[in-house]
Amino acid sequence: MIKVLITEDSPVVRGFLEYVLNSDPDIEVVGTAKDGEEAVRLAAEKKPDVITMDIHMPRMDGFEATRRIMETNPVPIVICSASWNPEEVDKTFRTMEAGAVAALEKPRGMGHPDSEASVRELLQTVKLMSEVSVVRRWSRLRRKAVEKPVQPRPAAEAKAGRVPAGDVKIVAMGASTGGPVIIQSILAALPKPFPVPVLIVQHIAVGFLAGLAEWLMKSTQFTVHIAADKQPLKAGHVFLSPDGFHLGIDSQFRAILDEGDPEDNLRPAVSFLFRSVAKTLGKNSVGVLLTGMGRDGARELKLIKDKGGTAIVQDKTSSVVWGMPGEAAKIGAADFVLTPGEIAQKLAELIHK
Repeated sequence: MIKVLITEDSPVVRGFLEYVLNSDPDIEVVGTAKDGEEAVRLAAEKKPDVITMDIHMPRMDGFEATRRIMETNPVPIVICSASWNPEEVDKTFRTMEAGAVAALEKPRGMGHPDSEASVRELLQTVKLMSEVSVVRRWSRLRRKAVEKPVQPRPAAEAKAGRVPAGDVKIVAMGASTGGPVIIQSILAALPKPFPVPVLIVQHIAVGFLAGLAEWLMKSTQFTVHIAADKQPLKAGHVFLSPDGFHLGIDSQFRAILDEGDPEDNLRPAVSFLFRSVAKTLGKNSVGVLLTGMGRDGARELKLIKDKGGTAIVQDKTSSVVWGMPGEAAKIGAADFVLTPGEIAQKLAELIHK
């Protein structure tokens, strides 16, 4: 049984979450907390496998509660937030910096057309996050993000003729579970101005993308866009794939959006981005595959490598989940397997003129 602690100040929502979670035979709600102070205490007493965390609460909010839990009794924390509330969305990403591993919108009530899908997403997320043990390393990871990185470790010998420094035209990144904080740490560590555009596919719950863009802009000194179709790709700008659209690049160096079929049940998919970049820019591209469940983007990262571009994956120790990058490493798609700090250093080397 997966033991879950619910943290939510609304009695109605708290009761609904308890009903939904207890309806799954693999999940047991072992406690409920009406504010952050109670959550910190119950985390120590109940020893849950997962905590669902509201953001806006009296006495102690979700950010402070998450910070204290991660310092005292580390456990996977799933943020259940109101994605329509800009203040909550902003604090959601600060809470992920403090150690929360996932964020999703509070499930819709009975009778809402999205109720069944939102409940299913909550149950799946809780089950998947219950298996995450690397949350104990968040504090160390945050320290490493600001430390001087060590010399990157090659995963394979760089092939002869690999693109020389200064010939990179674009950086493409893909991430899922645990990705926002890693993306933020990499972007923040890159030299400014950065001479090429950065395209990113981040799997994230619908409604949180605008908040992610705003948070990244505030914390990294990059101009961050939610990409528009046919939008010119400017150097030093970051472009995020919109909800429900694949992101790619055309021959005129513009963003292209595609509403075609999902790939591996995902839209946007990292696979679409990497395949488009490999086809359009080939050896003048860098692909970066970060923490996340599944295998999205792994085979397509190898396309970038086979075309003469540079392929980078995040290492296992610093990943919340080493699914996507692990799959890429397993099939020989990576030139380098690096920590976030090393990834920033390697990107700086590759684009230095």
